[in-house]
Amino acid sequence: MISKTILVTGGAGYIGSHACKALKNAGFTPVTYDNCSTGWEQAVKFGPFARGDLLDRSRLDAVFTQYKPAAVMHFAALSQVGESMQDPGRYWRENVTGALNLVEAAVAANCLDVVFSSTCATYGDQDNVVLDENSPQRPINAYGASKRAIEDILHDFTAAHGLRHVIFRYFNVAGADPEAEIGEFHQPETHLIPLMLDAIAGKRDGLTIFGTDYPTPDGTCVRDYVHVSDLVDAHVLGLKWLQDGKPNRVFNLGTGDGFSVRQVIEHSHAVTNRAVPHVTGPRRPGDCAKLVSGSNRAITELGWAPQRSTLESMIRDAWRWHQNTPNHYEK
Repeated sequence: MISKTILVTGGAGYIGSHACKALKNAGFTPVTYDNCSTGWEQAVKFGPFARGDLLDRSRLDAVFTQYKPAAVMHFAALSQVGESMQDPGRYWRENVTGALNLVEAAVAANCLDVVFSSTCATYGDQDNVVLDENSPQRPINAYGASKRAIEDILHDFTAAHGLRHVIFRYFNVAGADPEAEIGEFHQPETHLIPLMLDAIAGKRDGLTIFGTDYPTPDGTCVRDYVHVSDLVDAHVLGLKWLQDGKPNRVFNLGTGDGFSVRQVIEHSHAVTNRAVPHVTGPRRPGDCAKLVSGSNRAITELGWAPQRSTLESMIRDAWRWHQNTPNHYEK
């Protein structure tokens, strides 16, 4: 009998906690492995919690021995683009060395199925190019470069040890659990929609639009947004893809529609019926003008059917969680 236990690194974080709920709903037992440096223990609600750091190989080995997972979903990573530009060493050390420890521990435990949370940041700044899985990977910051390096690790361990993997390169993730059990909260917060909702709620003075002179229709950055619930549904499909013996695969996850920062602000006003206080500022290092997916591979091959990836649904679900959980999470 195939084990139904899945090790979820970063399961206390935003996407990882939503993945744990999706796994539980699909009949799996998610085991969260997280050091809670950026995640929240209160978000671990759907299976066991094994506190640990990816740089601690002995702890990883102990967790694999205790839980004997059938597969790994790897979300744990530092993910702030600006920080990665200022402190690239930290990103190479924690993201890449941590992933190497994880993969080596998984292979040692004969846990050979890995679903990896990568990013469209591996493509870099390719303006006016619709990105698919075959687009060149030219990351322009240490965050994207570290994720590309982890993809290379997976490919190498596939060749050497028979590791099986599905890699998801996704675009901007937004929204919250539609039942408002869990949501998005980072400290410090860097993502547009939670920053915007905090500004609406009076928890910060206002939102800063970083850069209004990009070569886009309104001068602000354009991004492809996907609802976190749709995103983690794809991860469950990716897990089943591997368990069905299908080949290693890379999938972009995005809607193919790009929205500018100003358009997101306008939709937020429409959904919440509250104005978004905001100011403009200079561009941030490492930001590119436009990132939009041009792939339907996940839809045609995985059978992924995103249901909630409209701006209205993403903002509405995030706003509901913000209202229901005014203090968010606490350490």
